Amino acid sequence: MAADINEGSVPAYYREVHQAICSRTDERVPIGVFQRILSRTYLSSTVQNQIAEHVNSADGFLSKVSLYKGLALIALAQQGKAPSPKLLENFIQEFPKPQLGEPKELQSLKMQSVQESPLYLSLTLAELLKKDTIKVDLIPEKKGLFLKHVEYQVTSERFTVSVFRRYNDFDVFHELLLQRYAYRVVPALPPKRVLKGVLTSMSEREFIEGRRRALGRFLNLVARHPVFSEDELVKTFLTFSGSDVQTKLRDACKKLGDEFMTCKYATQAKDYLPADVQSQFSSSRELIRNIHNSFQKLRDRAERMAERSKENATDLLMFGKELSSLGSDESPVPVLASCKSPWAALRRSVKGLSVEFSLLSEKAAQQGRREEDDVVDKLNLFLDLLQSYRDLCERHEKGVLHEHQRALQKYGVMKRQMLSATVQPKEQVSVEQLESRIVQQENAIQTMELRNYFSLFCLHQESQLIFTYLPITAHILGAFVDSQVQGHKEVILS
Repeated sequence: MAADINEGSVPAYYREVHQAICSRTDERVPIGVFQRILSRTYLSSTVQNQIAEHVNSADGFLSKVSLYKGLALIALAQQGKAPSPKLLENFIQEFPKPQLGEPKELQSLKMQSVQESPLYLSLTLAELLKKDTIKVDLIPEKKGLFLKHVEYQVTSERFTVSVFRRYNDFDVFHELLLQRYAYRVVPALPPKRVLKGVLTSMSEREFIEGRRRALGRFLNLVARHPVFSEDELVKTFLTFSGSDVQTKLRDACKKLGDEFMTCKYATQAKDYLPADVQSQFSSSRELIRNIHNSFQKLRDRAERMAERSKENATDLLMFGKELSSLGSDESPVPVLASCKSPWAALRRSVKGLSVEFSLLSEKAAQQGRREEDDVVDKLNLFLDLLQSYRDLCERHEKGVLHEHQRALQKYGVMKRQMLSATVQPKEQVSVEQLESRIVQQENAIQTMELRNYFSLFCLHQESQLIFTYLPITAHILGAFVDSQVQGHKEVILS
């Protein structure tokens, strides 16, 4: 039984492994060290993840018993069995020995963590959110003598500075960010102008407000990205207060070049990639696509509910104003012969009710604002991130892979031409030129192969980034539930 795993019920090898990887002062094993052990098993990443899920790693550590369970699951998985807690419960023989090498060889693992590999991101959601918070405010005045334009005040908490930016500045910044980080998730910008047909459903003011929100989401995703946040290009956009920020940005980009040329891991990316990286990429892409589709539907529903709250607030306000107008009517009340008219007293009651409807209107407006700020806008931020990941996957396939295939085809043509030239002797100069072109093409193919591996390296990291952001959905949905509960409480109390 799994519950009976202890010092005496496991092979001596289990105890030797534990002694080799735990510290002198703490018998617990860091989860990072256990993951490092998993990486030595040559099991598929899917099986490794299943094993990691089945061991108790509270607070980032494994107890001695949890480590024994993990070693047993590794050994059984190496025998071809699917890892599960029931597998341990039903196992009546002595647990097999996992193939991990000599325990002394594992001692170095306690000084290393799997997170030390540049392929893995060690940041949590809380750490990402703490990197920076960007606020984008609309400047009321439109500047320019002839062509009026909207200007934004961009404030970074990290750099404690505010700068003023036009949409064109965002556009240039976005373009340069894509040039420098073609293998990363770069969020899209909202449209510059009102698209055809958009004004049939919204006013220009609503369009500008929606664009302001979208620009804020764009900057927050960029400023919190583990790679972008340390880049000079981002710092320049958030802090430079000179008159020509676009020139400053272009100069910075020229100086830096693209990430492949500056990253110290670019030419070694292949060495860090897992053997089944293509399989991991495909499964991550499919899962993220499904999450994206589902949360788009949730966002649409939340948007409708927020809009209904605002419409309800408007209706309640107009209802109250009409009651107030009716109750304030000072027209004389005729004395009827048959009975005394109750209108005078009823008018006072109607006017009193108008105040109640005004309060209900304000409560409904507050709920609409809560749903828009805490739910819809944050769902849009998450969706912006997911869409940028999908865009990245397309860039990988249509960009570096497509260019690689074209280069190989071109190389094949050159080789055939060279073979033809050797069979049918031609001028020496033309043969030498063809040889030179083949060498150049071989170098180009080698560079493209390195870029392909680096693209996969970055995709692996960006997939981790998406999953690091996933817990934000729990906060958003929790805020949505709280808003609904609060709204109903306020209506009842009113």
